[in-house]
Amino acid sequence: MARNSAGTFVAGLTAAALAAVGFLAYQASAAQDRRGPVDDRGTAASASPSPGAAEKGREDRERPEDREEAALPADSGAGERVVYSLRGDRVWLVGANEQVTRTYRVVPGAVDPLPGEYTVSEGGRTERVTGSDGVPVAHVVLFTQVEGVVVGFSAAVDGSLPEGPPKEGTGGIRSRAADGEAMWRFATAGTKVVVVP
Repeated sequence: MARNSAGTFVAGLTAAALAAVGFLAYQASAAQDRRGPVDDRGTAASASPSPGAAEKGREDRERPEDREEAALPADSGAGERVVYSLRGDRVWLVGANEQVTRTYRVVPGAVDPLPGEYTVSEGGRTERVTGSDGVPVAHVVLFTQVEGVVVGFSAAVDGSLPEGPPKEGTGGIRSRAADGEAMWRFATAGTKVVVVP
């Protein structure tokens, strides 16, 4: 009888151990689902990805027609330039070799520039200022005025994008912080800005 109860005891411990292992595997699987997908190396993606990773993820989720819109518009000039599409709410940074170094979506202000070619002026760059909508902005690159309203690219200091209809009389074309920084490095004084419909 003692042997039988020892066997039963061992069998009970084995069952409990298997149940514990199963529960731990379930917890690990649930935690993995909360953390997100696993990369090629089997490493879980970060719960708060870097701005570049978040942007890449956003681009990966774009529909095929969005990717078609991301193609540099024909008749957008030549040489090193910034191209801004009014209809597509998109910017392209184009190198002298005609290669697009970066493209991204933007949120325009209430005042649009007319299609045409402009130049970033000597005084058209400001590292930090308060935008015409009252939002602190960084990496401001101005290229024209429309009826007294300055028009240019910028990014909110807190990284946010405007929501809802733009405030009347605003000409800021807002981007995410990383895109604004890329624009700042690219569009120095004298850089050509081509606005297309």
